Amino acid sequence: MEALLEEVQRVGYVNKPVDDTIDLVAEIKRLKKEKNAVILAHYYVDGAIQDLADYIGDSLGLSQQAASTEADMIVFCGVHFMGETAKVLSPDKKVVIPDLNAGCSLADSAPADKFAEFKARYPDHIVLSYINCSAEIKALSDIIVTSSNALKIVESLPKDQKIIFAPDANLGRFVSKKTGRDMVLWDGACIVHIDISLEKLNKLRIDFPDAKFIAHPECQEHILNEADFVGSTTALLKYVVDSPEQTFIVGTEAGILHKMREAVPHKKIIPAPATANNTCACSECPYMKMNTLEKLYNCMVFEQPEILVPEDVRVKAEASVLRMLELSK
Repeated sequence: MEALLEEVQRVGYVNKPVDDTIDLVAEIKRLKKEKNAVILAHYYVDGAIQDLADYIGDSLGLSQQAASTEADMIVFCGVHFMGETAKVLSPDKKVVIPDLNAGCSLADSAPADKFAEFKARYPDHIVLSYINCSAEIKALSDIIVTSSNALKIVESLPKDQKIIFAPDANLGRFVSKKTGRDMVLWDGACIVHIDISLEKLNKLRIDFPDAKFIAHPECQEHILNEADFVGSTTALLKYVVDSPEQTFIVGTEAGILHKMREAVPHKKIIPAPATANNTCACSECPYMKMNTLEKLYNCMVFEQPEILVPEDVRVKAEASVLRMLELSK
């Protein structure tokens, strides 16, 4: 076991070959039952993993599930900060993720030491941090928000309350514009959402003139200005399901298209084009795609890599996340 732990620390995941004859789906389901495990998956991971999950959602929904689960082990298919959030909320549960390398460009854009210095310059401000951040940033925050509840939480605060918003400046600008609140913004961004190309989008809209363009608020302002609807991942899914329109261009990570197409197979769902010339011509998160069925299987067999959060950090981070959950009711 010691050798396995050393390997996991070195490469970030359980690097064991999986027999080609194994039915991964059946085995993962068996392991889930055997170990009283719950699989939580973000909308951005591969569709095959979404199909195996007990709960699929955005950051708010996943946090709520992590806080309420009665499972002994939480298997989090997403990125590192999501596993951390689950551990913060369920310290007595074992939390594992398929690959420790599945980080987040947005979370990485806010190093805790630099943010602590930034925060110290505004002693009369409270800190609202987007959930896409490390446990250390959560511990430095007063309230955590998600794209689903940021508007509601900001509007619940006194109008004279001074606010630092971190780490996503695009979401912060969107919230500021919608609420009329002047906030101090940390200059962070998600590489996936800022890679959507306006030039390619405009060409695509010529090809599909009846399409509704919907976008996540992590996108840049000039992209959001073109959108017919702006909302969280869950809100975008709901819009596509509820709208009478038949064609949609979706400005967020392309993983959500799996659930959209499953929910409304008769509608045309088109990913917004990325600046980068990648295989799907869409916006894909390379970290989310590190979650594979093979890594998920090994993760459940060996119960590694495990997410651990220092208790002093966890307690402070928990306070800010619980405040969000209270305000989201």
